[in-house]
Amino acid sequence: MSNYVLLTGATGLVGRYLMRDFLRQGKRFAVLVRPSRRQSARERIESICQMWEAETGSALPRPVCLEGDVGQDGFGLSARKRHWIEHHCDTLLHNAAVLEFHGSDRQGEPWQTNLEGTRRAVDLAQSLGVEHFHYVSTAYVCGRREGTVYEDELDVGQSFRNDYEHSKFLAEKLVRRAKFAHPPTIYRPVVIAGDSQTGYTNTYHGLYLYLRLMSMLMQNMPPDETGIRRVQMRLNLNGDELRNVVPIDWVSQVICQLYDTPEAHGGTYHLAPQKPLTPRETLDAAGNYLGSTGVEFCAQEKIPVEQMNELEKIVYESISIYNSYDTTDPRFDTTNLLKYTADIPCPTIDESMLHRYLRFGEEDRWGKRRTAPVEVPCWIEELLAPTAATAGCNGSASPSMCTIGLDILGPGGGQWHLIRGENGQLTIEDGLPPTNNPVLRIASQELIDLIRSRRCCAAALVRRVQPLDHNVPASDALKIASNLFSAAERAAVSVDLFSNGLRQPSQAPHVAATES
Repeated sequence: MSNYVLLTGATGLVGRYLMRDFLRQGKRFAVLVRPSRRQSARERIESICQMWEAETGSALPRPVCLEGDVGQDGFGLSARKRHWIEHHCDTLLHNAAVLEFHGSDRQGEPWQTNLEGTRRAVDLAQSLGVEHFHYVSTAYVCGRREGTVYEDELDVGQSFRNDYEHSKFLAEKLVRRAKFAHPPTIYRPVVIAGDSQTGYTNTYHGLYLYLRLMSMLMQNMPPDETGIRRVQMRLNLNGDELRNVVPIDWVSQVICQLYDTPEAHGGTYHLAPQKPLTPRETLDAAGNYLGSTGVEFCAQEKIPVEQMNELEKIVYESISIYNSYDTTDPRFDTTNLLKYTADIPCPTIDESMLHRYLRFGEEDRWGKRRTAPVEVPCWIEELLAPTAATAGCNGSASPSMCTIGLDILGPGGGQWHLIRGENGQLTIEDGLPPTNNPVLRIASQELIDLIRSRRCCAAALVRRVQPLDHNVPASDALKIASNLFSAAERAAVSVDLFSNGLRQPSQAPHVAATES
């Protein structure tokens, strides 16, 4: 067992932050991803990794990418991929969800992803013997409740505002009833906003809907002679309703810390702020940023729709999906959470952070900014072993045969391990080997440079093998790695790879690979 974490929902906001933070920490990480209309599953993950690398300025490892779909039975995984999970993953972190409030029936969304997708995740984990199940739920499984909601509560006979809350409630019940080797760990975040430091988000629900609406309305309203945009807008709120909103970077940091704390496993945790946000604070910050004034809170009067002005009608219709959340949020108890994460308090969403959210949203054109295409000089997997796609999920080899792992960081990289057979041939399989085996860790660009300069020899690789106090002699491991890269060099040179831009090798390296 190589102790990989298998994550669903990796391309969503929570998923991409979890992937960043787990990879930064050196976690062995695999993701279940479906292709989009424009990108393969591998390209989708590569684009997210490159985004984080551009922000941090350092190369990241690449997770093992398994193409699949939570909407299909067995996640649509092949027998080989299921076999790989069985032999390499001891944890499934189920994060995939759809934030749709209302569905026409239970054959559509949000039911199919939130409830049936969770059922498939539980079934997969149980059928493959995955020991640890971590589940990202939501604090709003509490439904329509007032007062304090405790972390160890779930079903208290509550009603629900929408299908999203109800589907997540039933999914959490399903997870709790399931039989695993260890009790499941459940994370319940409240409303999630963007990054507290950068304002980044890839979704514009919740708080961002209000910020976007204010920004777009003000763009069409000229300022007066004093430079102030004066609006006439009344809202059916008192302005002091409590809203539980937390930044995404804190959510990911908390989940990672709870995951890294074995004694925290099996608990349920409200990821909620100590200081909730209010509509008054949000609109005051937006007004200061946009140079506007004139919003009035009129909860006592409750302005009828027919008495609203045109601007008020636009706002009312635009935010009507959230009308059922007009009242104050319940207070979410965080006793369990603070027991293990008191050292990472939730950042307060203040005016400066709200300005960062507005600034990022405007620069991102509220989700419509075009992203740069993925740039990969060379997919290392195809360079080293074009047959890895078919042989990569063969988990049948004995761990004692596994000689060396390959952890290639940066664009086009990945994680594999090499098995040397009795006849001296090498088999390449997905994922790093068990931790008692040596791992060759190198950036993809450095590897490409070594191959291009014909210097891919043991002397160039020796400092990259970790650890050196393993049960396989370093010289033996290096000899195998050097032989592999020499084969890769021959394949690259044979098709003039590096003088043809993004062209991939058209013939396999001289490395044997077997089917399961």
